[in-house]
Amino acid sequence: MQIHNLSKENTILNVFMSELRDKTIQTDNMRFRRNIERIGEILAYELSKSLHFKTKTVETPLDTTEISLPENDIVICSILRAGIPLHNGLLNYFDAAENAFISAYRHHKSSPESFEIVVEYLACPSLENKTLILADPMLATGQSMVATYEALKPFGTPKEIHLVSVIGAEEGVDYVSNHFNENTHLWISTIDEKLNEKGYIVPGLGDAGDLCFGQKLQQ
Repeated sequence: MQIHNLSKENTILNVFMSELRDKTIQTDNMRFRRNIERIGEILAYELSKSLHFKTKTVETPLDTTEISLPENDIVICSILRAGIPLHNGLLNYFDAAENAFISAYRHHKSSPESFEIVVEYLACPSLENKTLILADPMLATGQSMVATYEALKPFGTPKEIHLVSVIGAEEGVDYVSNHFNENTHLWISTIDEKLNEKGYIVPGLGDAGDLCFGQKLQQ
């Protein structure tokens, strides 16, 4: 898998990341959602550099000009619910993309440390020969990303796959690397070093879904 870790360069992305992590700022739900959306836009811009472009003629009021435009048929699939603002950021740039949505969540059987990924809701167009973008802000264990892709397989074989995340843990990155082919791209803002005993990224930022939309009763 080809990993594109944007934290290796200092850019304005650092500002949005610092606000997502800062416990005194992240309590502003609207600001938190907007920062994830803006990061989605940055990741979309970087991802666009790998797309396939074709030269087309555009007629202006004065003349014509040649410009290269992407020709990929894109499907953006986000994992509910934290994936919604990230999905919006990607869609702001890939406005002609088709969309898929899936619910993949951690179901804790007996303890906070033990869980399985449950997929319940899925809406998806055909993926056959298309460019699939799988979006999930937190790449913790990597199990949600893999479970999502397994659930999408009946909808066709994509021509190429891009994984998009805001924060990942090294363990999660390794896990998806072992479950996706070598031509898959991972676009990620930063990679943290570890997970805690509950499978949360450390230092991370907490529960992205709760910070976006409020706390839930289900644990």
